Amino acid sequence: MDSTATEITHDFPPFFRVHKDGTIDRFGRQPEFAPPSDDPQSPVRSKDVLISPVTGVSARLYLPTTTTSPLPSPPQKKLPLLVYVHGGGFCLGSASTPKFHHFVTSLAAEANIAAVSVDYRLPPEHPLPIAWVFSHKSGSGPDPWINDHVDFTRVFLGGESAGANIASNVAIRAGVDGLKVMGLVLVHPFFGGKEEDKMYKFMCPSSSGLGDDPRLNPAVDPGFPGMGCERVLVCIAEKDFLRDRGWGYYEALGKSGWVGEREIMESEGEGHGFHLFDPDCEKADVQLKRVACFLNRV
Repeated sequence: MDSTATEITHDFPPFFRVHKDGTIDRFGRQPEFAPPSDDPQSPVRSKDVLISPVTGVSARLYLPTTTTSPLPSPPQKKLPLLVYVHGGGFCLGSASTPKFHHFVTSLAAEANIAAVSVDYRLPPEHPLPIAWVFSHKSGSGPDPWINDHVDFTRVFLGGESAGANIASNVAIRAGVDGLKVMGLVLVHPFFGGKEEDKMYKFMCPSSSGLGDDPRLNPAVDPGFPGMGCERVLVCIAEKDFLRDRGWGYYEALGKSGWVGEREIMESEGEGHGFHLFDPDCEKADVQLKRVACFLNRV
């Protein structure tokens, strides 16, 4: 056997390791798949759509059953839309991963909103299709669920962990490009700390892995004060190793000159992503209701 096939050059548990020959081993169990549900008797219907045949980027769409029945007749009142980005350290998971699918389904039901869960390409093999969503604004986009049921004056971005990082950066880029969404929901967001983030630097070679990179530290992004949303909710957990970074983001936003409303909630005694691993616990329900309230407030 070629020794280069087994020699490890980068090791980032619990996410992945890289061998000298370029082979990548992802840690953990084999990918899990939760199928979409088009059952009209379920609280929320869901389906998968291909956004880009070239890149393979796809998304899972969610609509409350009361809204999607009867289809295809458009409802009298359209719904807010959440564009959701799943977590997984930028390199694991998908929109069909059961824990992410369950969370978005529960949120769509609780808040009575439409949702687009983005199945983005994962590094390190691939070093956000918000434009696809807004292509439906005139009512002539490629998907009738979005054309007929979404109120484009109430679009939100959101995500958890690494997905929250991506959502924040999309909101900043939206502001730079003169676009506006109503709000941003960051659940247990991942941002950089004081030490070099070697895994992020490996996945994103253009990054220093330090706090001078605005993707890791939005406070140093020149576009941060003009972030393209009206309000922000940051959800943190007391025992999460990322807790202080979430607080830091919230405080930096208040000092940046950004004009908008900011909120923060902390789940006492809980760790990172607790709502994904124990979705039926009381504090997960409290957090879900807080996010739903944020999305429904006019």
